[in-house]
Amino acid sequence: MFGVTSIGAAAKAGDQVLAIAALLTTGVVAGGALFALLSLSGEPALLFGGILGVMVGVVALVAERQLQRLPPGSVVPGGWVFLTFMAWGLAFGWAHDRLRTSHFATTEDTGDTEDVQGRHNRRRFLAALAGASGLISATSTLAGILVGRIGRRRQGRRWSDDHVLPNADAVVLPVPGTRAEFTPVERFYRIDTDTRAPSIDGDRWRLSIGGLVDQPLTLTLAELRAVEPIELFATLCCISNPPGGDLISTTRWTGVSLQRLLPRLSLHPSATHLKIVSADGFFESLALDAVRRDERIMLAYAWDGAPLPLEHGYPLRLYVPDLYGMKQPKWIVGLDAIERWEPGYWVQRGWSKDGRVSTMSAVDVASRSGEGSVDAGGIAFAGARGVSKIEVRLDDQQWRDAEIRQPLSDICWVIWRAMLPAGGAEHVVTVRAFDADGTAQPGPLHSRRTSH
Repeated sequence: MFGVTSIGAAAKAGDQVLAIAALLTTGVVAGGALFALLSLSGEPALLFGGILGVMVGVVALVAERQLQRLPPGSVVPGGWVFLTFMAWGLAFGWAHDRLRTSHFATTEDTGDTEDVQGRHNRRRFLAALAGASGLISATSTLAGILVGRIGRRRQGRRWSDDHVLPNADAVVLPVPGTRAEFTPVERFYRIDTDTRAPSIDGDRWRLSIGGLVDQPLTLTLAELRAVEPIELFATLCCISNPPGGDLISTTRWTGVSLQRLLPRLSLHPSATHLKIVSADGFFESLALDAVRRDERIMLAYAWDGAPLPLEHGYPLRLYVPDLYGMKQPKWIVGLDAIERWEPGYWVQRGWSKDGRVSTMSAVDVASRSGEGSVDAGGIAFAGARGVSKIEVRLDDQQWRDAEIRQPLSDICWVIWRAMLPAGGAEHVVTVRAFDADGTAQPGPLHSRRTSH
């Protein structure tokens, strides 16, 4: 709808548009208040606006630091915030001085009435204010994008830069146009409860462990890295991912198995769950029985061999096989042992209590070949249960088995492909997947029209 092809990108673009709109609205309101104050004085407004901008910029810096939104050890983001607010103040002061000068000049030269001149000044005020707001907002936004890109370039060398995937020799190859089997970190989907990620100093960060324990404990990132790591190729999916959507990604996870960490926590016998708390206010409950059964449940600190990107949970996030991303906190700062299950952040807001992955499949490509057939390909995912079979069909014809490429692991999506005999007309290709127990995925199914 509306030409949107990437749900994740559209959601982020929407967040950014709302943030810019909020900034503009705040600026207009603040500008109106500033103009009202300046009208009480005959002094030049440029200096006053600059001073006010500096004051507000300092307050904004303190607030950003308290909210952990500024990368530690870097002056660029803080300077960007400070200069943005100072520029607002200077722009409003300049606009006020220009309008006041214009008002006096016009009244003396033409003798216009105050009402006519007032309306004229208001129009010029709005135009000047809009221009200044737009310029400052655009500059601020571009600076933020640049800072983000610089941060991503600092992530370092990745595992995939000099390693081949474990299924590199698989017989079944993806149809050209199928999404990448291994998702580049910069393209990994992201859904957050806020438009900005908290900034955390990894050297000062501590994992606080409390609740029903014999002795509260704090662990540094270095101490967690010193524990024998677990490394998994795993797929993560958002519960909001629509049929054929892109809110699903696969990478190589590295971290500490919670199962191996449990003996160090000195849990009370009455403890049944861990309440996991994030720096952004997110929280979730995890059953200790699940941790004891599955060593793959981890506190992850690296993707593709490099530290987690800030926007994806640095320095620590949870991974639990077979659960949607809504159950897997990022930016973890605390583990509290509790005696009963407690609803997590999204459960309190009416979302699934269990958050278990449902079997899904998608048609990424359906193209006509020169041999009177359609080449189709895509992905399927059934969480930790695995995919046992994939079927595709052309229009309303009978279902046919698709070929399945060996996955990167048993908790990764699978790549499928099929060649379907077809005539010259346009067709619709539909896919469905079955989990390891032979249970077919629930509807609605994903379809795609053939392309030349």
